[in-house]
Amino acid sequence: MFNRNLLPFGTTLANACVGKTPKSTLLDTQNGETKMSFSVNTNGGALVALQYLTTTQAQLDQTRSHINSGMKVATARDDGAIFAIAQNQRASVAGYSAVINSINNATSSIDVALSAGQSISDLLIQLKTKALAAADSSLDTASRNALNSNFTALRDQITTIVKNAVFNGFNLVDGSTNQITALASADGSRRITTAAQNMKLSGAVVTLKSTATISTQTKASTLVATIQTSLTNVNSALAKLSSGAAKFSIQVTFSQKLSDTLTQGIGNLVDANMAQESAMLQSLQVKQQLGVQALSIANQAPQTILSLFR
Repeated sequence: MFNRNLLPFGTTLANACVGKTPKSTLLDTQNGETKMSFSVNTNGGALVALQYLTTTQAQLDQTRSHINSGMKVATARDDGAIFAIAQNQRASVAGYSAVINSINNATSSIDVALSAGQSISDLLIQLKTKALAAADSSLDTASRNALNSNFTALRDQITTIVKNAVFNGFNLVDGSTNQITALASADGSRRITTAAQNMKLSGAVVTLKSTATISTQTKASTLVATIQTSLTNVNSALAKLSSGAAKFSIQVTFSQKLSDTLTQGIGNLVDANMAQESAMLQSLQVKQQLGVQALSIANQAPQTILSLFR
């Protein structure tokens, strides 16, 4: 007669009978007690160990990705919501980069205009000096002619300066444009402008005629007041251009600070904490080693069944 007491602990009679299919579960529960089941078809312990090892490996791969890229959210797959927010902020940063470039270009055009205006102001001072000298009735003809020749050369230099005060296709002192405009917002909906100042001869600012001379004492005397008016107007125009340059400078500083703030915000959203990732890497590497050992032990469990038939 078959002696049930000789069966290993936890093995039921049904499992011991020849021709019966072994149960595939790792554990049986009878009357609240847990008993081990031996099966050659299913290794439950190995399955559980493999699940934990697979999870650990996935976490380890993710941590390595964070360390390699320096980002905890590098793609939409990592965190779709955070990635979407970060991408929108990146678009704003790119927009402010364009804003900064636009303002810098406009500022450079104003700087060129300011340089031209300063040179014209200096020339007007010299022209006034020549006119005053020529207004002296005691000058002889040779001296007056020399002064007049010098005067016309200085006068024509104003025209040369005005024509060459160009940056990026913009000339703010020759009357070819009324104003210069730059972007002020990342979406392009707002702009800042600065008015141009026409400093050509015979204009509203420089009232000195392009044909003016000091060939006579009367002409020289008349031109003194005209040149002084032109000098006052040029200095006023320079003040307006300077105000525009200051406005552009303030805006570019603000845009740069805003861009830096947005960039920092993006970093807070997506950048990985390398100290935390380093600690996590160490932890997961230990868990991986333990998981491999657990799986190895679980894979050896079916070998125990062979001892039942020895």
